[in-house]
Amino acid sequence: MHAQTDTGSAQPRLRRPSKTIPGPPVRFRTLVSFLAFGSPRDLLSFYMDATRRYGDIVHFGRGLYSICFVAHPDYVKHVLQDNLHNYPKKNRFNDMLKPLAGEGLLTSDGEAWRYRRRLAQPAFHRQRLAGFATGMTEATQAMLARWAPLAERGQALDVSQEMRRVTLSIVGRALFSADIGADSDEMGRALTVIFEHFNHRFRHLLSWPDSVPTPRNRRFHTAIATIDRLSYRLIAEHRRADTDSGDLLSMLIAARDEETGQGLSDRQLRDEVGTFLAAGHETTAVTLSWVWYLLSKHPHIERQVHAELDEVLGGRTPTVEDIPRLRYTRMVIQETLRLYPPAWALSRGIADNDDIDGYPIPAGALMVLSPYVTHRHPAFWDNPEGFEPERFAPERVAERPRYAYFPFGGGPRQCIGNEFALMEAQLIIAMVVQRYRLQLVPGQHIEPDPIATLRPSSGVQVTLHAR
Repeated sequence: MHAQTDTGSAQPRLRRPSKTIPGPPVRFRTLVSFLAFGSPRDLLSFYMDATRRYGDIVHFGRGLYSICFVAHPDYVKHVLQDNLHNYPKKNRFNDMLKPLAGEGLLTSDGEAWRYRRRLAQPAFHRQRLAGFATGMTEATQAMLARWAPLAERGQALDVSQEMRRVTLSIVGRALFSADIGADSDEMGRALTVIFEHFNHRFRHLLSWPDSVPTPRNRRFHTAIATIDRLSYRLIAEHRRADTDSGDLLSMLIAARDEETGQGLSDRQLRDEVGTFLAAGHETTAVTLSWVWYLLSKHPHIERQVHAELDEVLGGRTPTVEDIPRLRYTRMVIQETLRLYPPAWALSRGIADNDDIDGYPIPAGALMVLSPYVTHRHPAFWDNPEGFEPERFAPERVAERPRYAYFPFGGGPRQCIGNEFALMEAQLIIAMVVQRYRLQLVPGQHIEPDPIATLRPSSGVQVTLHAR
């Protein structure tokens, strides 16, 4: 999504390692028990508690389970930007994503990643993004039409499921020139199975490998087959059409290696289609689910969004030209991403021994960073658990280090679709809020559930109230 300049951050002075990384004592039995049986939600409190007790850099475990965790913005910058070549995506956790993403942009490294990034980048240029806005508003109109009878009956709906459905439809239209709305429910169910499987594997390293036909693994392989079927169908349709539709898949099909003239195979194309279908809708859907939760909890902020939309739009459908004027709406999205970043943790390998601010970083360990934790760092965020969109006024952004906030990663590997997702979220919010107030159904206990993305636990049940 959006890039920021590096301001207000003192560069860490890298020197000969002279410190010992603090961390909890290694108790192998406790570590194995946590990895095998721990609750997924324990991860959030685990990392938060670790930084409170030990500071901005923490070491856990040993051997295969050796993990370095950093929370300070300067340390995050070192990993994602200053010395990124020492911290490759290839590691045991990202390798678990290969059944879904293959060797696509999400998981590849080095020259293979740079080549694919060059091929995909033109689809996300600002001028091309503007052309996607109409598809976004049309998909949202279709969703609002489905909602109308539910609103009349006062019937509750799971808005998190609705957000996954509409964002998947938008990704299909914008990136592949295809309306996959009819497949969205099946795709959504498959992705839920896949994300839950990833979470189980991340948290239970002693679980059966994917090749063993357990009930869980069979469900996972069936879900992957669903992604394959839809992806290969889109590829075949584009190849048969043999025309440049101006979308990402058309550009990838037309791309040729400068030296060999060879194009991408169907399998290579499927890796990118699977990546963008999954990541391209899931993160925005999760963000919007939390937006509706937070606005319902904070009616005074919801009223400010109403006031902005009334002033800027006056009841009409938003267009791409309105995006720069929806400033407060964008700040609501940014503050939501601070509190509930969909990509709540990032992992990297460590290729060679390194030094971060005098701390020795051992080769072969796993490096973990967490936007969820850094976004709550008390040195950079006042009232870190509060919902305050005004934090993202330009003058306040300029006061913070760049990597105090990194919901889309950072450095060269920052999310390629960040501006696409922010524009999409602004348009969807603008259209929904002009029509309805969304109120939480009483009695729900909603918590962040870190299953690959930071979904709300058990969805978000709301009722619709016409404005």
